[in-house]
Amino acid sequence: MLAIGRALMAGPRVVLLDEPSLGLAPLITRRIMHLLQDLRARTGLTVVLVEQNARTALRSSDRAHVLDQGAVAAEGASADLLGDPRVRAAYLGL
Repeated sequence: MLAIGRALMAGPRVVLLDEPSLGLAPLITRRIMHLLQDLRARTGLTVVLVEQNARTALRSSDRAHVLDQGAVAAEGASADLLGDPRVRAAYLGL
């Protein structure tokens, strides 16, 4: 959380976050994702999110690229990927 705050102090147009949920409680993860969504809406900041928690990432983003062993397995609007049966079965455990 400190690293995110420090990055935002520089006033960037784009910020890259690598696994911001790693090691955090689910409640804190949800809070961070909601804050990032709010920040994007208010400032127009572009957030590039690298996240293994596919459900959280897809719910918190507009577009997504799903990787499988380094290759793009699916890409498109996050809402579409959340509803895609292949993505749901392979990455969301549904």
